[in-house]
Amino acid sequence: MKFAAIDIGSNAVRLLFSNVYDDNGVIYFKKAELIRIPLRLGEDSFLNGKISQKKVDKLVTSMKAFKHLIDVYDAIDYRACATSAMRDAENRWDIIERVRKEAGIKIEIIDGKTEADIIYSNHIAEQLDKNNAYLYIDIGGGSTEITLFSKNKAVVSQSFNIGTIRMLHNQIDKTYWNYFKNWVKQITKDYKPLLAIGSGGNINKLYRMSGRKLNKPFATSKLKSLYELLESYTYEDRIKILGLNPDRADVIIPASKILLSVLKNAEIEKIIVPQIGLSDGIVHQLYEKYRQQNLTEKI
Repeated sequence: MKFAAIDIGSNAVRLLFSNVYDDNGVIYFKKAELIRIPLRLGEDSFLNGKISQKKVDKLVTSMKAFKHLIDVYDAIDYRACATSAMRDAENRWDIIERVRKEAGIKIEIIDGKTEADIIYSNHIAEQLDKNNAYLYIDIGGGSTEITLFSKNKAVVSQSFNIGTIRMLHNQIDKTYWNYFKNWVKQITKDYKPLLAIGSGGNINKLYRMSGRKLNKPFATSKLKSLYELLESYTYEDRIKILGLNPDRADVIIPASKILLSVLKNAEIEKIIVPQIGLSDGIVHQLYEKYRQQNLTEKI
């Protein structure tokens, strides 16, 4: 079975195709294809309050292409979710209507809590030690979602308008930044030791640059050293020497700052990065919806 997920983020739009296998009741999710287009909708939305005509045109063209691919791949179902940039855009409803008419795709604008819930639906914690507590951190272009869970249950979850695009353009108020740090410190104080689980394009890239194997812990001290290395290079040299894509070479610095701040205030020494995110969570929810519908039809 193949499902498709569209993530319309502040930095990029993504189309994920994922295969789902049922092996005698054990369900496996395996990524098939991922298409990523760096539209940077957040630069318009956060700075000007609306998304420009030029970027709306590119978004519509991207959605048309995505719809053709979904049809070609014979996906059982798909879902398109838009996050922080679209939430903040004054012209969001006009954009949604145009995409619906021209591309045949219905876009859902999800709030921060829903975004966190979808990311959490990846059930990564269930694969880990049930006696430990974990802090789930997802850093995007417009927002950061944090979920604290213990014994496989979410204790508290919150979305903050703190993201790489916002930070890159100095859109984060100092008072709000301090509130964010204090919130992390307060909600984690009774859960020690903590292990972090990180997701989002920049965290995934930092993890790959570290050379660690999948699901192997990445020490906070090593992350700090990697951040200092990245910051020592100019934007151009991060592209030329380190091989980063242009749309990654700038935002990876604020992403590192956000992540290190969370780890410091939560007193976390290690992070694992299973390389999943919103798109993967959408696929999990689509499969669960499909499974429930089949069970209902059999009754």
